[in-house]
Amino acid sequence: MNTHTRGEATAPSRAPRWLRALIPAVLILVWLALAGVGGPYFGKIGEVSSNDQTAYLPESAQSTQVAKRTTEFTGGDAIPAIVVVDSDEPLTEDALAAINAVVGDFAQDGPVVGQVSPAIPSEDGLAAQVFLPLDTGAELATVVEELRTSLEGLPDGLEAYVTGPAGQAADLGAAFEGIDGLLLLVALGAVLVILVVVYRSPLLPFLVLATSLFALCASILTVWWLAKAELVTLNGQVQGILFILVIGAATDYSLLYVSRYREAIATERRWPATWRALRGSLEPILASGGTVIAGLLCLLLSDLASNQALGPVAAVGIGFAMLAALTFLPALLYATGAAAFWPRRPRPPVGDDAGTHRAGVWGGVARWVARSPRAIWVGCVVLLVAASVGVTGLKASGVPQSELVLGASDARDGLEVLGEHFPDGSGSPAQVLVAEERLADAAATILALDGVDSLAVQSKDSPSGTLPVTPEGIQPLGEGAPAGEPTVVDGDILLSATLSDAADSTAAEDTVRELRAELGADALVGGVSATALDTNVASTHDRNLIIPVALVVILLILMILLRSIVAPVILMGTVVLSYLATMGVSALVFNEILGFPGADPAVPLYGFVFLVALGVDYNIFLMTRVREESQLHGTREGVVRGLSITGSVITSAGIVLAATFAALAVIPILFLAQLAFIVAFGVLLDTFLVRSLLVPAATYDLGRAVWWPSRLSRSAS
Repeated sequence: MNTHTRGEATAPSRAPRWLRALIPAVLILVWLALAGVGGPYFGKIGEVSSNDQTAYLPESAQSTQVAKRTTEFTGGDAIPAIVVVDSDEPLTEDALAAINAVVGDFAQDGPVVGQVSPAIPSEDGLAAQVFLPLDTGAELATVVEELRTSLEGLPDGLEAYVTGPAGQAADLGAAFEGIDGLLLLVALGAVLVILVVVYRSPLLPFLVLATSLFALCASILTVWWLAKAELVTLNGQVQGILFILVIGAATDYSLLYVSRYREAIATERRWPATWRALRGSLEPILASGGTVIAGLLCLLLSDLASNQALGPVAAVGIGFAMLAALTFLPALLYATGAAAFWPRRPRPPVGDDAGTHRAGVWGGVARWVARSPRAIWVGCVVLLVAASVGVTGLKASGVPQSELVLGASDARDGLEVLGEHFPDGSGSPAQVLVAEERLADAAATILALDGVDSLAVQSKDSPSGTLPVTPEGIQPLGEGAPAGEPTVVDGDILLSATLSDAADSTAAEDTVRELRAELGADALVGGVSATALDTNVASTHDRNLIIPVALVVILLILMILLRSIVAPVILMGTVVLSYLATMGVSALVFNEILGFPGADPAVPLYGFVFLVALGVDYNIFLMTRVREESQLHGTREGVVRGLSITGSVITSAGIVLAATFAALAVIPILFLAQLAFIVAFGVLLDTFLVRSLLVPAATYDLGRAVWWPSRLSRSAS
């Protein structure tokens, strides 16, 4: 039976010639306009993006509530920068004066909010620190870089670092700078190389690449305005994932359409070939894209605004990826016809249809699956279960903020110097919001904790903005000077507790937990450590809630698509097993090979959403074709044909998606590097083991029972 006679649409072929020319031309012009308008927004997306961790926490989090009220006490929205100066020799009065002079000159012209502290020497005399409250509305990376440049004017022998929340945020922002250029170039370059190898054509790879790039332009344009209207919250992490996801998904969907079009154009004219290709690719593309969107939208259940944002933002990207693959690419291929495949012009099958489908590498794989299905799927399951054992070693309880940036970091180096000479929590205190009448008992409670080094209260009477507090009460600034009064806002005061441990350490988070437990519900504890703690708690909640919800949603979609219960359960089981194996291997690589300090609690969640949703994609591509072939030839023959026909295109799609996600590793951010490995490895595992062997073998072994309870389970052999 010739494949081109199946369900061939005759109505579209009767369309007048002018309409056949008009529709593709209009589609191409519309997409050119979208790309022309959306392209410049690549450089503007930073205007609506923020990497402030507190902004992503729920309103109910204590750290969020404290952050919102801090400005009432300080008089401005500020983020503290700490200048730490290190010396091999004890610092002299002249050295301290030079530090004050350099920092003072910068403060006069820089975006400083409130008072700048004088240089405070360490007990050993070998270091000094200065606190600068910087305006959060300023371009932080630029301001911190200017401050670091000005500190180069210090006398010889003095080594200065800019650290604290402002320094860390600046280093994080600098690490994300390559996201608009380098990441995009690497991803597009990798895709182009793969497409050239796959198609061996000078034109077709650029048509597919243009489809992906135009889909990304339309996505960026839409997302920018959504963020501008404050309907979504963007950060560098969400932005990078959007770029990669759109390029990878649009290319995958394009590969599927191109494979159908290649089959059709070999035996038909352009117009009917286009309609036949659309009919063959519409259902799997919509189903796979819909599955990814459904999985992503489950992130709306998250407590973290960054996770909530990724859901709709990435869903917009997937939507445009599908739209471009089903409109722009068909229009381009209609305009070029078989010439797009030059110099390898598509040719119709020669000889027996079944024999043709059994030929080639994937025909050989299909025959192997048919000979030993049970041994193959059992072997695959054993291998995946063995790899899954390592998942218990995945350390996903959070990492210090200073470890988020891979490679060189002035802020991280400064924290190390700060910890050598000062209490580790200097410059990033825990902030306690409490009623004024509770000052005495709150101070006693806070100072009694082992994790607290010192305590101060916000006060307008002090040049530095704070007054020291001891168990005896507020201390005067000098001998014989009267004790100042705390700043009181709506009956509350703001205490700053310098912790004994680094602000981004697990020990500091434990101290915050103790503070909240000891002070009770009437006090709120915020600050850097509290923000990290609240973020990790919210991430863990998200992971435990969203993963099971996404599983159920995707399973229901598969049941509707395949009109079966058994097949979707098998597919979901294989994908989940593949996910666990991927996380097990990732734990081994992260801990033993790359030496990463741990992982954010969101890493397993993001890995799950992408691997399950995208892994199901390839099973959808395979099983929709297997179902189509099973209706004509029976289930077991349908498996052989479906695997033979889809093998090369799905493998190419998997390699493309793995390569695009691997490109995330060029951004020196720990989270993105881990996500790059997890998704790239997981997609390849799905492509070459799960979709190529496990699913076909299990389906072949079950036979027509796999379609139960649909009618196909009773009629297919």
